[in-house]
Amino acid sequence: MASPSYELQVALVARLKSYGDLTAFIGNRVYDVVPPGADFPYVTIGEADETSDDADCIVAFEISLDIDVWTREPGFEQAKKIGDQVRRAIRSADIELVDNALVDFRHRQTRTFRDEDGLTSHSVLTFEGTIEQP
Repeated sequence: MASPSYELQVALVARLKSYGDLTAFIGNRVYDVVPPGADFPYVTIGEADETSDDADCIVAFEISLDIDVWTREPGFEQAKKIGDQVRRAIRSADIELVDNALVDFRHRQTRTFRDEDGLTSHSVLTFEGTIEQP
């Protein structure tokens, strides 16, 4: 049986890699671990929290997951456009999990900022949801 958080990650990566409006910007560059020398722009699966939310006869988890956008284009325009496509890809998806049940999944916030290197624009999209485990 798959970890709820990991199974969600796999489903999200598949969705992002198949969403044409996003792949027009980043191609197939959605990573868990960024390969050395990867071209910009790209998207990474970021930090995730999995908090137990059990009830009588239900094993459930509240999931918080970040998806990061990385670009080297000057300014924030490209980072924000790609971030919007990430949000749209996930918002419009009917995400099916094989071992667990995704009860709900929603976008909470997007933060965009300049990275410490002074060259990289970075957007962090935070999503939250609930997964029930059999």
